[in-house]
Amino acid sequence: QVQLVESGGGLVQAGGSLRLSCAASGRAFSSYTMGWFRQAPGKEREFVAGISWGGGSTSYADSVKGRFTISRDNAKNTVYLQMNSLKPEDTAVFYCAASRTRVVVTTIAGYDYWGQGTQVTVSS
Repeated sequence: QVQLVESGGGLVQAGGSLRLSCAASGRAFSSYTMGWFRQAPGKEREFVAGISWGGGSTSYADSVKGRFTISRDNAKNTVYLQMNSLKPEDTAVFYCAASRTRVVVTTIAGYDYWGQGTQVTVSS
């Protein structure tokens, strides 16, 4: 069992940056693939970024490539999402998720544990 708590969301102007954090409790955090998803109002939840258990493999949605960076610190049981050059269309609730798979997956069904989400609002 893994409990996930996101933090770092907030209001930022377009072009600005935010860093989201996801703190995990429970055992064997380093064995989980981790991912970030987001859900904008009226839209389905979508994959944003994922990172393998050791950090050696990452995957990004096309819409965030070159702007967002996912990383993890297994010693701190934390995964991060650095978001730069934010756009109003990035406005969403961002969710952290953990997967028992050994490879990065991009589907909601591939993740076993979810956080409660943190709101990110980008003003124009």
